[in-house]
Amino acid sequence: MASPVPSGVPRPGGNPSFPPPNYNMQRTSSDSIAAGMQNLQINRPASMPNQPVPRPAPFAPPPFAAASASSAPPSAPFPGSAPVSRSGPPPAGFQRAAPPSTGPPNAASVRPSGPPPFGLRPPSPAALPSSPLMAGPVVQPSITPSVQGPMSNGQPAFASGPPYFPPSGSAQQPLVGPPSVGLSDRVPQVPPSIRPHPVSSAGSASHGPPSQLVPPPPTLYPAAFQPPPPFSAGQGMPSPPTGSPYGAQTWPMQPPQVTPIPGTQPPRMFGMPPPPPPNQPMNSMPPSMSPLPVAGAPAAGSSKIDPNQIPRPVPGSSMIIFETRQGNQVNVPPPATSNYIVKDTGNCSPRFMRCTINQIPCTGDLLMTSGMQLALMVQPLALPHPSEEPIQVVDFGDSGPVRCSRCKGYINPLMKFIDQGRRFICNLCGFTDETPREYHCNLGPDGRRRDADERPELCRGTVEFVAPKEYMVRDPMPAVFFFLIDVSMNAIQTGGTAAACSAINQVIADLPEGPRTFVGIATFDSTIHFYNLKRALQQPLMLIVPDVQDVYTPLQTDVIVQLSECRQHLEQLLENIPTMFLSNKVADSAFGAAIKAAFLAMKTTGGKLLVFQSVLPSIGIGALSAREAEGRVNVSAGEKEAHKLLQPADKILKTMAIEFAEYQVCVDVFITTQSYVDIASISVIPKTTGGQIYYYYPFSVLSDSAKVYNDLRWNVTKPQGFEAVMRVRCSQGLQVQEYSGNYCKRIPTDVDLPGIDCDKTIMVTLKHDDKLQDGAECAFQCALLYTTVYGQRRIRVTTLSLPSTTVLSNLFRSADLDTQFACFLKQAASETPTSPIPQIREQMTNFCINILHSYRKYCATVSSSGQLILPEALKLLPLYILALVKSIGLRADGRIDDRSYWISRVSAISTPLVVPFVYPNLMAIHDLVSKQETDGSLVPPSKPLSSDNITDDGIFLLENGEDCLIYVGNSVNSDILQQIFEVSSINEIPTQLVLQQYDNPLSKKLNEAVNEIRRQRCSYLRLRVCKKGDPSGMLFFSYMVEDKTPSGLSYVEFLVHIHRQIQTKMV
Repeated sequence: MASPVPSGVPRPGGNPSFPPPNYNMQRTSSDSIAAGMQNLQINRPASMPNQPVPRPAPFAPPPFAAASASSAPPSAPFPGSAPVSRSGPPPAGFQRAAPPSTGPPNAASVRPSGPPPFGLRPPSPAALPSSPLMAGPVVQPSITPSVQGPMSNGQPAFASGPPYFPPSGSAQQPLVGPPSVGLSDRVPQVPPSIRPHPVSSAGSASHGPPSQLVPPPPTLYPAAFQPPPPFSAGQGMPSPPTGSPYGAQTWPMQPPQVTPIPGTQPPRMFGMPPPPPPNQPMNSMPPSMSPLPVAGAPAAGSSKIDPNQIPRPVPGSSMIIFETRQGNQVNVPPPATSNYIVKDTGNCSPRFMRCTINQIPCTGDLLMTSGMQLALMVQPLALPHPSEEPIQVVDFGDSGPVRCSRCKGYINPLMKFIDQGRRFICNLCGFTDETPREYHCNLGPDGRRRDADERPELCRGTVEFVAPKEYMVRDPMPAVFFFLIDVSMNAIQTGGTAAACSAINQVIADLPEGPRTFVGIATFDSTIHFYNLKRALQQPLMLIVPDVQDVYTPLQTDVIVQLSECRQHLEQLLENIPTMFLSNKVADSAFGAAIKAAFLAMKTTGGKLLVFQSVLPSIGIGALSAREAEGRVNVSAGEKEAHKLLQPADKILKTMAIEFAEYQVCVDVFITTQSYVDIASISVIPKTTGGQIYYYYPFSVLSDSAKVYNDLRWNVTKPQGFEAVMRVRCSQGLQVQEYSGNYCKRIPTDVDLPGIDCDKTIMVTLKHDDKLQDGAECAFQCALLYTTVYGQRRIRVTTLSLPSTTVLSNLFRSADLDTQFACFLKQAASETPTSPIPQIREQMTNFCINILHSYRKYCATVSSSGQLILPEALKLLPLYILALVKSIGLRADGRIDDRSYWISRVSAISTPLVVPFVYPNLMAIHDLVSKQETDGSLVPPSKPLSSDNITDDGIFLLENGEDCLIYVGNSVNSDILQQIFEVSSINEIPTQLVLQQYDNPLSKKLNEAVNEIRRQRCSYLRLRVCKKGDPSGMLFFSYMVEDKTPSGLSYVEFLVHIHRQIQTKMV
């Protein structure tokens, strides 16, 4: 049936009723959902011309000027770097240092440059603060192979957020290095400067002297005298810089009579070998280690560990300039959580691909002995730093890119040309191929092609090829955005529908311009309502589908139409939908039937389906029941098989999702709810189609509407691709064991991704199938074939080459902590729905024990059984494992939906966000004005997650990349409350917080800090006020992972437990 929808008229048959709470606030204007967000300096952008121009940054213009946008045709996504023809000789004008990108920020190009400062509308560029990166070019100090910096690969320099970009206005600090070997409080510190990332020697890393956690009473040295290091650096490696990233590394015991003097460092661990000769190869050097005497151990007596001296992440804001290769050496990447700028010199940027170990074990037995995981974290469309060169686009014409005829690997800088360039050897499979005649070039005296530096594919670790026709089974799909909105009674009354309509109405201006952008919209309760948006109609026409068991699309055309033809009708409809359904009394939700019907409308094109859901799907295809309530009623069964509630209720939605993926439909679900909705079942759809779950619980229209808008805006504007296929190839001797992430897999070797964006990561676990040659490099190549939002078919090729080794200590020295932990986290999340919680906790703890036991048994030189020896690179692993076993996903008392969302979020989370997601950042905000940060950072330094750091007279902020909890103590000064909240007592603070900026320095600094964290996280963090003594306070303290809990050990106790388990295994 069809009926016109007049403006502002209630739905026929409905009974008028009073509007829901907060509804008038939502309906005053399109911008009113952020009525309290004055601090964001919101302005509407100028209207966008009807041509492919750069879309605005996801939430505001970029804070960096390095990649300012200008219009460019879709054929040149990288301004200044139009596709380079590869037929014949290379163009004479090609330069390695490409100009900054100014083209449309689609998946093939540089994204909107920089994670967004958030707001409902972006501020004008003039309103943005200047950045150090805008003042002038970043000058890289010269680096030569003969003068190499020390290697510090162990401890990550944790800033207050992941390292997409350095904090605006932050001063550059010296590179975080290993601990000093002299008196840390008497040695002059290195002056601040931009340092190149240290270069490894032959792929190895020197971590400097061991961190001496609890040595015997230290020896004091005069200020002018420094003791010798326990071992010298390898050839060509200078001594480690002074200053430790962890502060003083003496972990003083507290014996009855001996009191260590603070600030002192012992010369070296007793029992350490003398320094090796200067020319001794690095492979023979013992890895750095951190000994820790443990209470209760045989050699420890009655001593105790000082909780203030155990390893913890320490914020660092130093900017690292990282060259991926130097000559024939592979440089070890900086930690994922540090601030760095990558110079691609033949290996890919670590933003795109990271390995858990930066030296590959030659055999599977060696890997098994280490206890570590061998895996890649692949983020093929990751956001680059604005100061980094754009990825070059290469066009080989109809012939397509040069590939190995055996393994089909793509041409890359590690392929070796021989026979005067007439043949080349594949670095993946070793096969020798003939060089195509049109691609031939003579070799220089160094054995490289003379044009290697002029061809991006021969000098860059990441490059993008224009895909020829043979790579397409159909014409590239258009950019289709279909919005599906829940209008059931609960969604209307809680404001979920109004928030969704307001958000969609505002992001229409941010969708790609041009004739290839199509939109559609539908609403649903117990029936499905499509809308004919054709321009010829005077107003949108509602088309109702009542059958939710055997759904269909009422029109084959006019349901999805060009955005340019229906913009006016769409805006009018979005303004009217909340009013049309205002008196809706239908409580049922036909979620499954609605997405099926929307899919049928999108089937011929594919595209993005964005669903706004508020209640448990209760009718039609894929209807679900309140399993959580059933689990609470049957307590005994619920405890024994609680994990089964984390599995999908049935296979109906999974079957639908596979069909969606086959037709290139990517589904994102925005859940604005105040009750259980069975995320375990619903999340199957976005996981299989390359989408994402957005979870707002408990939804508040007052405090969450701005986040819904910002999340939606980033979703449609971030760099992304459609109808993608990804494959990872690796050198002979290794093979891909398994892929993990949000994708659909129909054949073993490929990953199908209906949607892929800059935030999504795929984990690729590897296994040995043969022995690798010691010292040879092992290559990994990820090829992503995808369509940009402007309809261009591209192949993004990312190549990483790492040295192999037979020395176990090299594995520990080159371990990547963030990537190792990301691997453990994703493995725990994947097993949570099928295994009991205690079993997973024990498994994660055993991973940590096995790694540290292997290091102690085979690599450490200290014989005292009373010391826990921690490899420098993995010093923080016990802390992160403890945080993992205490996280919401592995807690039996967590809500089922909260745990299901945790599993869903971890599935595709990027490496830089892994650690803060499990071990959040805690900072004091009541003294922001009194404590001036010397490094100029907008974000205050982090504190350890211990209740000892929480005082009753303070206000503390805790953020994990998803939520931002503000804890207010009971005894906070009323003046501070007045400045931040404009109230005089804690009881007057509203529970639904909308952070506002008032006219005082403290409020200004707090807003600057929150907005800077949001910018770093690419996420508009939800704000919640927590108070001592009520459930919100309990939620806040549940994140204090270093505290002892009824079901978990404290950090110190966990270290003791780890040590005792290692001792048992040693016996």
